[in-house]
Amino acid sequence: MRALSLEQANDIIDATFAAAEKHKCRPLSAIILDAGGQVKAFQKQDGASMLRFEICHGKAYASLALGRASRLVLEKAKEKPLFMQSAGELAGHPMFLEGGGQLIRDNDGEVIGAIATTGDTGEVDDLCAIAGIRNAGFKTDDDFDESQMRRLNIKRAPPIKDPQKVESKPPTRLPRRA
Repeated sequence: MRALSLEQANDIIDATFAAAEKHKCRPLSAIILDAGGQVKAFQKQDGASMLRFEICHGKAYASLALGRASRLVLEKAKEKPLFMQSAGELAGHPMFLEGGGQLIRDNDGEVIGAIATTGDTGEVDDLCAIAGIRNAGFKTDDDFDESQMRRLNIKRAPPIKDPQKVESKPPTRLPRRA
């Protein structure tokens, strides 16, 4: 197993915060866990509220523990609450069931860690984390084709919709009065 260095972890967080600036996010916090679930790096932007470390840690840990993005862990909890209750009791740390946690993969698809962000909406947290991973030279679950996904046991989530982008629709015409 390849280890994620502190410099690489900080590069991912720097790129995540750069994406947050681009998205005009609320103050974010970001954590990087190594593949064994240990904290490699954590940063909290000025103005971020309390409990951000605990929330980030819970999202990233949930991603690692169940081998999928944290938004898929949330979906699993909705589909199989008893399974998730049992998984939560077995876990070595609390799991926070919300979007914003992503697995970090090397070019071969091996999980080398996880990132989680918190502070904005779950979708925007995910978009920033994904940008951070990619801009630092690593891959996300979505960066592999179908055959690689099967080999790597990747669960693909539906595409993330950026809630800040408003889709432009043609104006609705009202019927004319006779």
